[in-house]
Amino acid sequence: MIGAMIEVTAIAGLVTVQDAGRPGWMHQGVAPGGALAPASLERANRAAGNAPDAAGLEVVGRVAVRAIGDVVVADDGGDRHALRDGETFALACGEARVRYFAVHGGIDVPAVLGSRSTLLVAALGGHHGRALRRGDRLPVGAATRVAPVAGDSPPPVGATETVRVVPGPDLDRFAGGALDVLLRSTYSVSPRSDRVGVRLAGPPLPRADDDSGVSAPMIRGAIQVPAGGEPIVLGPDHPTTGGYPVLATVVLADVGVVMARPVGAPLRFVRSASGARGK
Repeated sequence: MIGAMIEVTAIAGLVTVQDAGRPGWMHQGVAPGGALAPASLERANRAAGNAPDAAGLEVVGRVAVRAIGDVVVADDGGDRHALRDGETFALACGEARVRYFAVHGGIDVPAVLGSRSTLLVAALGGHHGRALRRGDRLPVGAATRVAPVAGDSPPPVGATETVRVVPGPDLDRFAGGALDVLLRSTYSVSPRSDRVGVRLAGPPLPRADDDSGVSAPMIRGAIQVPAGGEPIVLGPDHPTTGGYPVLATVVLADVGVVMARPVGAPLRFVRSASGARGK
């Protein structure tokens, strides 16, 4: 017997299946992936009555779905809806960069390397390793016993956000004062941003070398600086190694803030008082 499903009836932009990602595979060249803004996906899952790491839909644009069977859906604003067979639900980003949609039981696509998240750069996971299209049907997992919890509303997208960073590790590959430029300047999110990294427009960061450094392991939140001087904050689909020097690294708790900022939104960096990336 075929269980409940959701069918994509309309789509604009980039919509993918995402969960908490697949850490532990970078030594094999596989990026951790997962949600751009994990806290927002967790809010949607809590409202839907799922575990925080259940797979949902990451929406950069707009999506509409139709229920095949009776399902319960929720978004990252905490809104929860019971859909009867044939009823529809739509979610649009509006001025936000990314929104999340969850269904009670989770999106039950096959797990690959321990995760259902879509890694587009490797055509891995999610729904056939690709972005969703109109007509796609996604199975819904078995109902769980997790009680729904009202989610917090997403923060205002127009508000200026400050993001904490830990300096380094490649300070010796920059000209003197580069870190001060990063910390005193206001940057904006470039339309060239994607899941690999958020590109920032603003004052260039002066380099002291010509990309002659040896490739090193990379992590989510690392602020790479190409020869042109404009920083890139690495996202969940980042390459596992890279040769561009890293001036600073965003603390783990603030990476989602960067990833969720809409195109053109301002962004400022401050030195982390704790001095540790994960604090």
